[in-house]
Amino acid sequence: MLRGSKIALRARHEADVPVLQAELHDDVAGASRASGRPWRPFTPGSKEAPFVVDDENEKNVPFSVVELDGGALVGSAMLWGVDTHNRSAHVGVGLLPSARGRGYGTDVVAVLCHFGFVVRGLRRLQVDTLADNTAMLRSAERNGFVREGVLRSAAWVMGEFLDEVLLGLLAEDWDPAAKG
Repeated sequence: MLRGSKIALRARHEADVPVLQAELHDDVAGASRASGRPWRPFTPGSKEAPFVVDDENEKNVPFSVVELDGGALVGSAMLWGVDTHNRSAHVGVGLLPSARGRGYGTDVVAVLCHFGFVVRGLRRLQVDTLADNTAMLRSAERNGFVREGVLRSAAWVMGEFLDEVLLGLLAEDWDPAAKG
């Protein structure tokens, strides 16, 4: 288990999947904003559902996010698109609606940075998010991520094109004490 100041990242448990599915994926508008793919329903128990862990896929490293105080499930986090040759990965965070606004996102990003840079030995982490996702932008920037560009009208979300912001952080620029 990887610990932050408010949360911990642990392996995904089978019991987490239905909660994450109901609270994150079944929210069509929210799930459409979080994924680059079109939303579609999944049958309970489907091996293709978004929160089911595929332990064979080394390009994606999923975690469940739990509160340190009590261990309640509060979301999902992952490094995705892990590229071992270029030593890079993308950061993804999804918090349950009841867990938003508590500073968990900043802590999750900090723990993912520790995992990526210290545990996995990566050199670069990247955040790709919608330009109006102020919570993710704030969480990334508080952890030292730098805005590197805007992809204009790059994401089709619920009937309109939205801009995406790319942020990057290099291992040599990372300051583990910088969050918040």
